[in-house]
Amino acid sequence: MKARLVAVGERAPAWVAQGFAEYQKRLSHWLPMELVEVEPGVRGKGRDTARAMADEGTRVLAALPKQAHVVALDGRGTLHSSEQLAVRLEHWRGQGRDLAFLIGGPEGHAPEVLQRADERWSLGPLTLPHMLVRLVLAEQVYRAAALLANHPYHRA
Repeated sequence: MKARLVAVGERAPAWVAQGFAEYQKRLSHWLPMELVEVEPGVRGKGRDTARAMADEGTRVLAALPKQAHVVALDGRGTLHSSEQLAVRLEHWRGQGRDLAFLIGGPEGHAPEVLQRADERWSLGPLTLPHMLVRLVLAEQVYRAAALLANHPYHRA
């Protein structure tokens, strides 16, 4: 099983890219994770935000692996503790499908993306910069994999 993180936004700050790369490396033998950056929709004065979201949604859907189990990061999604996320990861592994995690643009996901998602995951009530969400997601997926492997990384 492999995972793909499809994220709206390009050119992460160096500290985000370095942190993500570190967890990507740690995950490599448990759950290889690829990052696919999707160009954001055009926003600004006189621009249609709905059109920008729709453009992003089209690009996100095009970046999905075929037959993947899709998990959209969404503030209205299900909250998971680290232990609960490990249980979800074990469930996803049991399905035998690749995973795709989706991070939307400034206004969130286009309706078509949310319709395609098999489930929605919320990182909590805080509003986080979307670049930081990449890093938090990678760390939490690593933590879940470490829990399943009885690795000492997670000490609750």
